[in-house]
Amino acid sequence: MIENITIKNVATYNNIGVQVSGLKKVNFIYGANGCGKTIISNFLYNPTDLKFNRCSLAWQNAISLNTLVYNKEFRERNFGKGKLGGVFTLGEATAEQIKTIDDKTEELKIIKADGIKKKETQTSQVQKKETLENDFKETTWTKIYKKYEPTFKEAFTGTLQKESFKNKLLQEFTANRSILDTFENLKAKAKTIFGEVPQTITPINSISFDRIIEIENSEIWKKIIVGKADVDIAKLIQKLNINDWVNQGRDYLQEDKTCPFCQEKTITDDFKSQLESFFDETYLNDIKSIKELKQEYNSLSQNLINELNTVETNQKDSKDTKLNNDRYSAYLKTLISLNATNNEFLNSKVKEPSRSIELSSLKEQLDLIAELITNANTEIKKHNDIVTNFNTEKNNLVRAIWKLIIEEYKAEITKFNTDKNGLETGIRALQTQIETKRTEYTTLDVEIKNLSKNVTSIQPTINEINRLLKSYGFLNFEIVPATDDGFYQIQREDGTIAETTLSEGEITFITFLYFLQLAKGGVSEETVNEERILVIDDPISSLDSNVLFVVSTLIKEIIKDVKAETGNIKQIILLTHNVYFHKEVSFIDGRTKKCNKTNFWILRKNDKITTLQSFLIENPIQSSYELLWQELKSEGVNSSLTIQNIMRRIIENYFKLLGKYGDDDLIQKFETKEEQEICRSLICWINDGSHSINDDLYIELQDRTIETYKNVFKDIFVLTNHKGHYNMMMNITENTN
Repeated sequence: MIENITIKNVATYNNIGVQVSGLKKVNFIYGANGCGKTIISNFLYNPTDLKFNRCSLAWQNAISLNTLVYNKEFRERNFGKGKLGGVFTLGEATAEQIKTIDDKTEELKIIKADGIKKKETQTSQVQKKETLENDFKETTWTKIYKKYEPTFKEAFTGTLQKESFKNKLLQEFTANRSILDTFENLKAKAKTIFGEVPQTITPINSISFDRIIEIENSEIWKKIIVGKADVDIAKLIQKLNINDWVNQGRDYLQEDKTCPFCQEKTITDDFKSQLESFFDETYLNDIKSIKELKQEYNSLSQNLINELNTVETNQKDSKDTKLNNDRYSAYLKTLISLNATNNEFLNSKVKEPSRSIELSSLKEQLDLIAELITNANTEIKKHNDIVTNFNTEKNNLVRAIWKLIIEEYKAEITKFNTDKNGLETGIRALQTQIETKRTEYTTLDVEIKNLSKNVTSIQPTINEINRLLKSYGFLNFEIVPATDDGFYQIQREDGTIAETTLSEGEITFITFLYFLQLAKGGVSEETVNEERILVIDDPISSLDSNVLFVVSTLIKEIIKDVKAETGNIKQIILLTHNVYFHKEVSFIDGRTKKCNKTNFWILRKNDKITTLQSFLIENPIQSSYELLWQELKSEGVNSSLTIQNIMRRIIENYFKLLGKYGDDDLIQKFETKEEQEICRSLICWINDGSHSINDDLYIELQDRTIETYKNVFKDIFVLTNHKGHYNMMMNITENTN
């Protein structure tokens, strides 16, 4: 059975939606047109439709059943081309075959019931296991965590929720092999170890400056770089000590022999040759070396200074620094100053190669800085060794605390594990039994389907629908097999096929009768005995009031079987907007007002949003006494079944319920034997017509017969001194003069 239906985010149902919960075997949902009833029936027909992706169904014991839905879409699907699909029943089966199928069906029910019982037992065991775990979780949190948390909070890091604490406790109970210590010793260690955890410090990168010192010590800086001495012009240049000046002037020599110094045309080819000989290849190579070494020195020293500046900044920002920042800054400042002086010397050497220079060595300052870094890294290593050992000691302490706890609560934990293992063993055993039952069920179900397949036919369905049509006054057409195998079609009395000439009400009534047969049979031989759920959405649309009682009577017969748990229909959900139909189909009898197998709901739409109100077993649509009288006095009511229902309901409500009259009390009010017999005939007639459907016998009552019984009905009120009530309800005004 369906236990709960959730509808949301579709049509007039918002994101909160409605939940039809606590469904029973028989369920009535009343709602005005447009409030969302058909959405429910369409969802139950096809829950996988994407527009229902936020809707859901909950099945009893998680077992879904085939759901047959009657609504407007059912009629369009099944009568769109004037034909109806065949419905198979056991019409051709012999008594022996039917008994065999029935016996095996009963056996199938027993297997299913046994499987459900085992599933319920398993569910109960699962719930017990969940309760056991939840109780243990709450107990350990209250008795253990709350007790030890103030002292050993650090030991519970990562288990600060009930579930994680419980899991950690069970894990430690299995795996902890620490040596048991006393509470006092552990408490003392906790004061020392628990607290702010020291962090590992990253060592400072060591510096390398060998190449810088090597460049500083190069002999080229002291070398006096001049031109070749055996050239005629060399004596003058050297005497005047103008090597560098002349060398710079060479760059300004022009092709027109103009001297760059006196601006006279005194430069001869011989003079140019002597200049080139004086500044020979050795001179040029020395100049190149000076420039390259200067550039390399500047690059190396500047990169090193940048690196040392970064170290200074980082160490000043670090609260855990091990570097002597004051000395480091002083040494670095001196280093930067010396480097700036050396840069000036190098620039002058490049400009005047004949000068001899001596660079200030950076080695002393770099050695001092390197020593500070080495000392700092030594202290950092000591610190990091302490951190590593600290983590080890802390981990040992945490394990020792858990060891203390599990030893103290060893009995409780052991009992929990024993109970839990027992339940889990039972759950696994039940699962094995359930799987066995499923296999038995599947095997027997296939056997029943094969047996049914051999003895089923669609002809009994044709016969039954035609019988019902004739019984209720539809005499101008009948159901006949279609030329297509396995289909029905509608045929007029003259033999023509009535595909387009049927009225809306006739089509509705035919498709409803077809639906009822489908509910009792199946669309294939294999599904004849299949358990199912019926969903009926407004079956009396387009029907006149005479047929309303017919439909309600047919549905009430199904409801009776569902309540009695006979047949293969296990649940019925009926939706309607018709108050009168709702009252008629939900009416039980004149004495029973409630049924614990029935629930009621009302759908309402306010501000374009559908809401649901549950009334449980209380029928919100009360019996309407006035409507019965209004129907009785209607001149258009000629159906015997309608008249029978109306008279029965009025007599039951007014005389039996309110007046406490029994059938014999009413009969005795008539004076003569003949009149009493007529009254008894009336009571039998109305009870027979309203509580049963004529099977093989149909009597066409003449208008005078109905009028005769109406007169007897009136006489009951007259003879019981309730004529005034009769006149009031029939709107009869009598002249008192």
